[in-house]
Amino acid sequence: MMNAIFDQTGTPQSALDWSNPDTWIRERLTDENAELAIKVWNQSGKTVNPRYTYGSYLFIKNFNLLEPDPQGIYRLTQNGKLFLENDAQLIKEIDNAEAILDLLHILATKGNAKRSDLLPEWKEFLKNYSKYGTASTIKDTLRRRLVNLMDRDLVKREGNVYSLTPKGLEYERQVENREESLEIELMREIDDFNNKQRALLRERLSVMNPFKFEHLIRDLLEEMGYEDVIVTQETGDQGIDVVGKVQVGITEVKEVVQVKRRKSNINRPLVDQLRGALPYHDAIRGTLITLGKFSSGCKEAAIFRGAQPITLIDGDRLIELLFQHEIGIRKKTVSIFEIDEPFFMERSTEEIELTNDEIPNSD
Repeated sequence: MMNAIFDQTGTPQSALDWSNPDTWIRERLTDENAELAIKVWNQSGKTVNPRYTYGSYLFIKNFNLLEPDPQGIYRLTQNGKLFLENDAQLIKEIDNAEAILDLLHILATKGNAKRSDLLPEWKEFLKNYSKYGTASTIKDTLRRRLVNLMDRDLVKREGNVYSLTPKGLEYERQVENREESLEIELMREIDDFNNKQRALLRERLSVMNPFKFEHLIRDLLEEMGYEDVIVTQETGDQGIDVVGKVQVGITEVKEVVQVKRRKSNINRPLVDQLRGALPYHDAIRGTLITLGKFSSGCKEAAIFRGAQPITLIDGDRLIELLFQHEIGIRKKTVSIFEIDEPFFMERSTEEIELTNDEIPNSD
């Protein structure tokens, strides 16, 4: 079945759509291949697209979860039964083999990190312990493992920042032979300190003079690459607080920003009000920023089909942006030194070779 699918890869000029198995199975497969594909699709509750079963097949084969009997029929192995029962020991063995535990450890040392922050250490790990070598493959393995960890509630994602959940922290602590435990504890303390600073920053913003708060948003936009950013006059601005221009591809776009320093939820009428003010400023998109949250109706209105787009930035996202661009925040750098183990491993190998080649025979 997989071979029959692989034979129909299409071309960039004539790509094939594999998104709806109910449609493509009957169109592109026949006989037993079609029957098996339909069975995979239907018996998985329409969650497993037969187009993407090869990775699962390799996983099953690598960890001996199924094996063929003398007639060639695949049967559950003992490992397969344990896997279905979510056996903790087997899962840990698989996680170890798939470098899931190593990725957890890398993330634990960083506290909060984007994928780009994780990539250098992940790349170095794969270079030393796997056959993965191309940039695209390294990025893909990282992405897939992060998805695995999020599905299992071991890692959470806020925006483009990843961090361990309490469950992930507990699982990572069970990993044996971690020489870097002191480093991890240090990083956790740093993460705790930074989280306290986030809470303090939010509190400062909540009592900040509203006009100064608007100027803070102006400073943030300028750090994010906006040009000609101005804070509008207090009256006659149609509710708009900040106006700026940003380059989107080859087009310069004028954007208006409305700032709400309230901690309570923002509701839909403010989105409609902001959208209605766009023509007044000759703008084609707007942003609504708040220290609080947005209601579900507000989120739906922001992406209403056919209407001008409105970006919503809640309090959590605003705090992350201020940290990222160091607005109202000052970054302090601390140097940590550790033994370069690969250096000593290479030196030891060289010394052994020199000993064997250059020391005269004692006889």
